[in-house]
Amino acid sequence: MTSGKEDYLKALYSLGEDGHVVSNKELSDMLQVSPPSVSEMIVKLQKEGFIDYTAYKGSRLTKKGRMAASRLLRYYGLWEVFLVRCLGFRWSEAHVEAHNLEHHISEKAADRLEEFLGHPEYCPHGMPIPKKDGSRAPEARRPLLSMEPGESSHIRCCREDSELMDYLQDSVISMGMAITLKEKEPYEGPVIFLSEGKEFSLSYKAAAQLFVDSR
Repeated sequence: MTSGKEDYLKALYSLGEDGHVVSNKELSDMLQVSPPSVSEMIVKLQKEGFIDYTAYKGSRLTKKGRMAASRLLRYYGLWEVFLVRCLGFRWSEAHVEAHNLEHHISEKAADRLEEFLGHPEYCPHGMPIPKKDGSRAPEARRPLLSMEPGESSHIRCCREDSELMDYLQDSVISMGMAITLKEKEPYEGPVIFLSEGKEFSLSYKAAAQLFVDSR
């Protein structure tokens, strides 16, 4: 399978995680490719049994497509963990490098890498890593901004945005961090929280892309 097809499968997996049918426009926007290119690839993926496509509505991964996508995301997540934990890459750097490496690893090598890393469930920025059977740990979906002053929780994941990842790392904010919300300034002002006796201030834009434990 070409890396181009693999990128489409990953995008369909991510966009359709909530169960909805993914439109061609959503794919075009996410992958930054032209609508005609999307249409052409959709035809190929449908012929190969990776997706079910409904005209004027969109696409949904088949069981075959979902397993292929989860396998790629497994490789991707394992590489991210390895690059950050073992080679000292920043999250944003690992995010880019892992995208290249995921296309060039065998299942046997991935199994060895997973064992070496201690079977991690989440990547450095908190997204769940699929297991070999396609299952994966729960994904945090509750926005940090939904917290009220005085409420405590843990930061679990952030959006896959390189600028955001660098901002968080430079601010010494990590996934799994226990926090207590202190204040949300009005008019999209800073969000202030406490962690281990220290006060942290996040921009509203960054806070809007962070997720915490469910209630």
